[in-house]
Amino acid sequence: MSTAALPYRLVATDLDGTLLTSAENVSDRTREALGAVTALGAQHLIVTGRSAAWTKPVLDEIGYTGIAVCGQGAQVYDAGAHRLLTSVTLDRQLAALALAKIEAEVGPLAVAANRDGLDGEVVAGPGYRLRLATGLPVRQVAPEQLLAAPVSKLYIQHPELTDDQLAEAAWSVAGQLVGVVMAGDSIVELLPLGLTKATGLSLAARRLGVSAAGTIAFGDMPNDIPMFQWAGYGVAMGNAHEQLRAVADEVTVGNDEDGVAVVLDRVFGLGG
Repeated sequence: MSTAALPYRLVATDLDGTLLTSAENVSDRTREALGAVTALGAQHLIVTGRSAAWTKPVLDEIGYTGIAVCGQGAQVYDAGAHRLLTSVTLDRQLAALALAKIEAEVGPLAVAANRDGLDGEVVAGPGYRLRLATGLPVRQVAPEQLLAAPVSKLYIQHPELTDDQLAEAAWSVAGQLVGVVMAGDSIVELLPLGLTKATGLSLAARRLGVSAAGTIAFGDMPNDIPMFQWAGYGVAMGNAHEQLRAVADEVTVGNDEDGVAVVLDRVFGLGG
């Protein structure tokens, strides 16, 4: 099949909750489907909220050597060369002001910061608890150290509010200063204003010579909404947040049921 005859030339997948199972691996069936699709001439692009530092071990494990969009679009990472092609940082003065405004509205927050760079570590203040990918490194620091070095984004948590409630409150009082997104369980993030997964995806697609119309995207959380709005076709996982399901072109089965492979088999006629 020539690339001109392909239904889509680019398959963009989120990582956690989408490409990865709940055991944080890629199933054999999904690997086979992606292998078959790329053998036909399509390209696979990972688009994740994880920073490049947190994405690199996963990509190395699954043998991914292409371009990946990391950090909610802040970083475009060349996995084969192990280098960043682009990196955007969050203005630390705006970040501090946004935190102050949010805390004035809802009370004290637990905060972590993702430092900039390919080896950028995540540093966490008092009370911050990481629930996603518990093997990922986080270093505890004093609150005044959170913004001591350039950061790509902040993570915020509240002791009582749900993720949706916290994201809504943060957006209502600080949305003119920073981007606010809910990216997973206990993962509400503050980003550079205007930055989304679609920002990085459009940059990467341009490098790959692929259009938005030629892209099929898979995701599971509200941070994937801009990616769906950009792509020609958006597929929400069966385990997806209701906000993403509402804007998806299709809802497949869950990430533990090979939801990505199920759609790729059908759309690309893989017969699987």
